[in-house]
Amino acid sequence: MNYRNPAPTVDIIIELIDRPGRPIVLIERKNEPFGWAIPGGFVDYGESIETAAIREAEEEVSLKVELIEQFYVYSDPQRDPRQHTLAIAFIAVAKGKPVAADDAENLGIFNQWDLPSNLCFDHHRIMNDYWNYRNYGFKPKIK
Repeated sequence: MNYRNPAPTVDIIIELIDRPGRPIVLIERKNEPFGWAIPGGFVDYGESIETAAIREAEEEVSLKVELIEQFYVYSDPQRDPRQHTLAIAFIAVAKGKPVAADDAENLGIFNQWDLPSNLCFDHHRIMNDYWNYRNYGFKPKIK
């Protein structure tokens, strides 16, 4: 019997705590699907999700992050056009100057009011959920 399972991924919402307003870091993707995205990627075999999140943050934006909380899990089968994935989203903090690396063509530092409109995957939903949580304390509701 051949099983098809979703691939686990992590997304890391990185707050820069040494900047006013705690802006977040987004990457501009080097590979398809193109656009802006929350840093993250696939969990390697034998790796915990926490280790994957720390590794992906360092690989993509050259920052050592501290994971603050596991925020939510996003599992819509259509969230990634490449394959069925489920993303465990983390909120993390970091200090320093992020640098685009690995799968990141470029990066940007954004506040809530200046997010780019061309976010990849379901990252508009994740960012809306995150800002609602940060501003009003509302965690996403299970749908």
